[in-house]
Order: sequence, then structure tokens, then C-alpha cells
Amino acid sequence: MAHHSCTNTNTSSNETFDQVLKRGLKDPSRRLLIKGGVGLASVVTLPMLNACADSESTPSALKNLPSSSLLGFSPTAKSLLDSVVVPAGYTVSVLHATGDRLRSSETAYSNTGSETDDWSQRVGDHHDGMHLFYIAANGKVSATATSKAVIAVNHESSADAHFLHATGQTSAGITGKKFDQFGTWDLGVRPGAQALKEINLHGVSIAEVTLNGSGQPTGVVLDSALNRRITPETVMSVAGPAAHLNDIRDLFKTKFDTTGATSRGTLNNCGYGYTPWGTYLTCEENWATYFALPTSGVAANSKLTASRSRYGVASSPLAATATKSSSQGWYTVVDLPDTNSRFSRWNISASGASVTDDFRQEPHTFGYCVEIDPADSTSTPVKRTAMGRFAHEAAVCSLPEVGKPLSFYMGCDSRNEYIYKFVTTANWDAADYGGGLLVGNKYLNEGKLYVAKFNSDGTGQWIELTYSDSRISSYNKNGFTFAHQADVLVHTRLAADAVGATKMDRPEWGAVNPANGEIYFALTNNTSANRTPLTADAANPRSYADADGKKSSGNPNGHIIRFRETGSLSTATTFSWDIFLFGAEEDMSPNVNISALTANNSFSSPDGLWFSKASGICWIQTDDGAYTDETNCMLLAAVPGQVGDGGAYTFENTLGSDSAYITTFVGGLLGATRLKRFLVAPKGSEVTGLTETADGKALLVNIQHPGENTAALGSAATFTFESQWPGNGGGLSAGYGVAGRPRSATLVITRADGKRIGEA
Repeated sequence: MAHHSCTNTNTSSNETFDQVLKRGLKDPSRRLLIKGGVGLASVVTLPMLNACADSESTPSALKNLPSSSLLGFSPTAKSLLDSVVVPAGYTVSVLHATGDRLRSSETAYSNTGSETDDWSQRVGDHHDGMHLFYIAANGKVSATATSKAVIAVNHESSADAHFLHATGQTSAGITGKKFDQFGTWDLGVRPGAQALKEINLHGVSIAEVTLNGSGQPTGVVLDSALNRRITPETVMSVAGPAAHLNDIRDLFKTKFDTTGATSRGTLNNCGYGYTPWGTYLTCEENWATYFALPTSGVAANSKLTASRSRYGVASSPLAATATKSSSQGWYTVVDLPDTNSRFSRWNISASGASVTDDFRQEPHTFGYCVEIDPADSTSTPVKRTAMGRFAHEAAVCSLPEVGKPLSFYMGCDSRNEYIYKFVTTANWDAADYGGGLLVGNKYLNEGKLYVAKFNSDGTGQWIELTYSDSRISSYNKNGFTFAHQADVLVHTRLAADAVGATKMDRPEWGAVNPANGEIYFALTNNTSANRTPLTADAANPRSYADADGKKSSGNPNGHIIRFRETGSLSTATTFSWDIFLFGAEEDMSPNVNISALTANNSFSSPDGLWFSKASGICWIQTDDGAYTDETNCMLLAAVPGQVGDGGAYTFENTLGSDSAYITTFVGGLLGATRLKRFLVAPKGSEVTGLTETADGKALLVNIQHPGENTAALGSAATFTFESQWPGNGGGLSAGYGVAGRPRSATLVITRADGKRIGEA
């Protein structure tokens, strides 16, 4: 979620809107309206869904959905405070925060960077996706509320690791450097103690929580047998389709495991999913930037180099005169033993005689959905390779139906990337609930992997990614060719390129509406380099400039797309779609503020999406930079409708010398009663991760990287803080932790009247 590179690694020739235009100009059956501009003009109207309104519609002509009484709170105003702001009648407390201990053998967190442990028994940093699981008396996950629960929380990034060290991060004697994960750091040897903290803060924290008399989480049970940290050092099983598993494991072979049957760790854990049988799916997102080819490194063969380039992994050695690196430099450690190659594994040079003599294939071991049994702290997590390898952002399951396959919907979180679906071979059996990872083998090892293509007429196709498709088997670009299905599953982005999937405006979290099974995806934003009027399309239709504040352009405010499978079957290979909401500032022009947002519900850069099973509310979380001159990031509550409840809408994009009209399909306008701002976060943070108690009366929300723009240490060894939350007590029912440095944290939100969160 946070700290995404703006680099576009998708250089495929997949269709953009100027190609749609050219095709339309040749097709007399299409109605066109041409607008002059430099070079190329524009297309206006394309064939419509029957459910959509007339193609000449304007914002005022879009349908206003009926008022709703579901959202029973007054909208929260924008805020730039270093505080959590929620509606009157709600209370906010912290469940746990960065550095909190899981074992009493560790010291209490100092918040001064003085800890000397390796962080493997502390709550990680950059809290992200999470889920609350109830534990039955038999020790297995329970489908209903019990008196015992654990919470699984993802930890995304080490970009704020300077807060974990007494004088900030250091390298080659440089003190107080903030090594941004997507920026650069000065080349030099990193201290081993710092590197261990930074490595182990990633992964997943599983902690038993205390429940009060109302069943609401209040804290962590120290020393619980269920408490567990899963980190980049945790050994994991490598699983996949039986027919291709040997080839898959060949691609996992490294010096660590020369058989490829296991891999080590999980990294950059962002979005998540949970399975109908009660396990947790942690998603490995922006893992590519942690690897390095030092100046003495040796590049790999052309196929591996081409794949690395497509994934944003270091693909060639640094120049001999280089003074900067884009990785965290963990491979440079020399002051601690390199036990099990724990530091050298991040150097991906082809330094040995074969792949089993070095770590050139180490990047192949990341980029998956990892399945974890939250009820069994002795179980070995599993990399589910059948679900593909990319920058995984969430893996949300279709509504389970006994006797039918399950589908998991997944986004690849980078600009101009794709949306995927995995359909299980096995049919759902409700008796499998609580069966743990053995049941996971049944559903997640065998199935079909698809990628989405969104058509300009409001329909779409799921294209199967299979080596039997000649577009994949004959693919040859920059020296990369597919040899077998294992290559498709490990180099999934290139397979999606080959079949012509639709480039999207940075797909992040997905969510499934429990009322009707429709699927929603947050398309967080895109830049002017990637989204121009002539590369816009119906599913990613806006290209504009925000002239005030941050003055960004492209699609800086993002949107939320939704689709309905044909026949409401998760196994369908076709679907219909529209755009649920467009992010915008309320004072933007109507062709930008298409959803008619107001000061009480305007937002930018939707990221997290989650539906409450208790209330049916669609919760929207933001990770934004375009609107932060007016408000910190936020959480909004929406009353969803259904695909086709709005109409077709044609508007003009203008950016620079190019302009184009685009027709897209927009959901009905939600208005003031169906979309309200609920929470505004502290300074510099994003809002991410949602779960709830079974009765919907406690909502758990993650606050990630408050104060992310804090300056590096100055000569007086003091930070210039952007935020000091939560130690400042901002918006909390009681202060939390030691004041000073900011910390990511999990919130528990309740209400005084005891009703469900958000409802009237």
C-alpha cells in the first residue's frame, strides 16, 4: 500500500485507448464525435450495456440512488490534526502497536530505538491487512464467536525503520539516514543489528487478544501459545499443481534449499484474504526492491534478466562508480555471522556455478499468497504458487456455495498492472471448515488462473493463463520465452502481457459484496506519464490535472470499479462492470468529480476495501498524497448498490495538448446519505486493514506509518516529527505507549450505545 514506486515496468503492447479509437474510426457501426487536438482526436460513444442510460448523459443526468438510513452518524469533517477523528458517540483505543512484545522475555518497548533484540518476538511495523479469528474449545478456528480469539496482522514495509534505531539508520558511517524503500541509500556496510530488526519487522503478527465482557478486543495476551511471528526468516512449504510442481520447485532452487521444496520467509505483506475453511492469506506485494546486484555482482541469463526487469527487480549490476542503491543494503552486513545466508541472500548475483550455489533465483520465492493456519502455531506456512506471482494485493473469495468451485480475486498493486482470478478445481464442502492447511491443499493447489480484460462496452472477459495458449507458448520478448506452465505461474505478469489483459490504474484491495456476490476493486491512482487522454479507456477513463494544492495529474484521485460475473457464477469467463465511485475533491469540475462528492464525503486514492458481514456497509480506506494539503487520509462508509444502477457517462479529458472524450459506465450517485466520511487519521499516515467482531459492534482499523514524512536526524540527534501519534494520545480514549516517535497501530472502535459500527 504505502511507498509505491512510480516506475512503470509494464512495457507490453496491450491495447490502450488510442488503439480503440483507431479501430472505431474504421467501424461505421460506431457513433463517433471527433475533437481537434495535436496529433490525435477522440472517440465519444461506444456500444452500451442495456442497463445503462443514454450515451449523452451528464453528471446531473446520472441516477441518484434512493436515500438510505443505514449510516447513522454525522459525517466527519476533513482534518489535518495529528489525531484520530471519529463521529460523536464513538470511542477509539489501541490494541497493539509497532514494537509491542509478544513474550514477557522481551523488554517493554522503549520507543527510543534502544532495543537490542532481533524483533522476531515483537509486533511488526507498518500494520496492514488483518483478520480476527475465533478459536473453538477443540483448538480449531470457529465459525461463530467464542471467548477466545486471535488477530493476524500483516506488516508491509521497512521504510520507517529509522524510528527503530537510536540514531536512525546508518550506513558507511552516515548517521540518521532515512532509507526509503523506493528511494536510495548511500552505499556502505549496514550494521547487522539494524538489518535484523528491519528484516524481521516484515511478515505477520499473530496474537491472542483479550476480550472484555462485551466480546470486544482490549489488548494482547502476553505469552499465549498462539502468539507467533512469521517473518522473512520463517521456513515455508512450496506447493502448487501436482502436474507442474517439479518444474515450479526447479524455479525455487537456491543455496538455501537445493531441492526447491521450501523457501524462506514472506515479505512486504500488504493486502490479505481469509478462506472459507478458516485460514489466513497474507499477500506479498512490493517485494521486488529488497534485492540488489552489487558492483561486483554478476548478472543472470537474458531470460532471468527480462523477468526481473518486468517485476522491478535489480536486473543488472550497479556501476563500479555507483554511490547509491535502491535496496535496504541488508546484503552488506559483515559484523554478524551470515547464518544460513541470512544477509547474503539479498545479493542476487549469479556468483556460483549453478542456481543451487547462489541466490539468483531468490526473487522467484516471493510474490505469492501465503496460507497460514492462525490456530496452529506449529504449522508451516505454504506458498500457494497456483495463484500466480505478482505484487499481490488482497485475495478475496467469492461467496461459497456448496458443490461449486471457489474463486479468489486478486490485484497486482502497481500502476498499469492487472486484476486476476483463481478458480479452484475442487467444489466447496462446508465440512472442510477448520481443516487448516491440509484443506488448503485441496482448494489452492489445483485450479485455473485468469486475468481480466475490460471492454469498452461494459463487458469483460477472464482470459485463462495457460501454456496451451499459443500467445503464451510463442511469446518472445527481450529474451524471455515460456517453457512450461510453471513459467506461467512464476512469471505471471509476462503471461498476462502476452494475452492482452487490460492495464489498470494501480489495482489494490478487492472486496466481495455479501449481499449479491459482486466484486469491487480499488484503483488507487495513476500518473500523467501512464494515464493520458489517449491512453485512457472506459475502465480507466480519467486523465486530468489538479490545478490546486498538490498539483498532480493523470488520475491522481483514483476510482473504484466493480463487476458482476455472468449468471452470478464465480466460474464464469465473462462479466459486466461499471465504476462505483470516482475519487475527487469536491470543488473539481464535473468531468472530474463525476460522483458528485461534497465536503462531507470527498476523498482521494481509494486503497483498502472491505464489506461488513454484520451491517453490509462497504468501508473505503485511502492512501493518498494528492489531497493531503486539505485532509489526512480517511475511512469512509458507503451503502452499495449493484452493477448497472447508474448509466453511461461521456466526458472530456484534457491534459496538455491532447484531449479526448471517453464514455464509461458509472454507478448511481450515492449522495449524502449513502457515502459519509467516518474517520480521519493522524498526520502522514494511511488507513488500511479492517476486520470486526462477529456482532459488528467493534471495528478494528489499522493506522500505518504516521509521520512518514518525518525528516532524518539532525546534528542534534533529534527528529523533526511530522507526527508523534499514538504516544500523543491523539483521539484515543486513553494515551498509548511511550511518547515520542510515531508508531503504526491497530485501533479498536466501539460506540457508547452498544450498537453496530456505522449503523443508525
